[in-house]
Amino acid sequence: MSGTDHTAGTGVPGALEQTPAKNQELASVDAELGQTVAALTADDLEPAGRRQLLGRLVADIRRRGLGQMFKPKAAVRWMADVVTDVAPHVPIRDLETLRRHFPGLDDDDLADRLIRNAARSTAGVGAAGGGVASIEWIAPPTLLSAPILLGAETVAVVAIELKLIGELHEIYGQPVRGSLGQRAAGLVQAWTQQRGVNPLVPGVGVATVLGTAARRELQTTLLKRFGRNLTTLGPMLTGAAVAGYLNRRATRNLGEHVQKDLRKAHRKALGG
Repeated sequence: MSGTDHTAGTGVPGALEQTPAKNQELASVDAELGQTVAALTADDLEPAGRRQLLGRLVADIRRRGLGQMFKPKAAVRWMADVVTDVAPHVPIRDLETLRRHFPGLDDDDLADRLIRNAARSTAGVGAAGGGVASIEWIAPPTLLSAPILLGAETVAVVAIELKLIGELHEIYGQPVRGSLGQRAAGLVQAWTQQRGVNPLVPGVGVATVLGTAARRELQTTLLKRFGRNLTTLGPMLTGAAVAGYLNRRATRNLGEHVQKDLRKAHRKALGG
């Protein structure tokens, strides 16, 4: 999932011929961004911690590609690159770990708990983003950072939902297999299509799984999410309330769709 050309479309002469120092800098930024996103997927974050991490993610995004965020088409392509790059960093708990964290729950109850927790987390991201945006309305010059904030919120929400999808697969006996990149690509496709992961053909790499059509579909879905997150920019704290509600609803719907798909396949496999 790495190796994405972070300079394509920038219009900078020689952008495809980065110096070793520049490549090392980009790799360092990507690693830090991945760590920040991974931390944001925790389902026990306090509001203050979530705001702090979202602020760190905004800073990471500024370092990674500020200019592209002010051009809608470039912004969506850029977010698709970021999502595919951070997907391998999203921590997926295996079934044993999930059982340990949530003892005494059967499969469906455990899945419901994860969906509820993920919806609460994405609502928290929306609330945190809305809270930051409310300050921007008081200080209009800082609205220049609004696209960065929206991009950060969108990436954080997608990461939380990727984790949810991966863990739902664990619960229903269909863990996402393959190399790290293949598993990440499968989760991204499942997120885009709001259904269980299709088993990968052995030997198929990420470039094939996330080909032109798949990346276009990912960009379309991201555009819808990005547009929905514009509610974050509502005046004062109304943006926080609306963004939180919309994120919660969208995550719950996604989780329920994937759960239904996986439960059906699981029962079929058991001969039920």
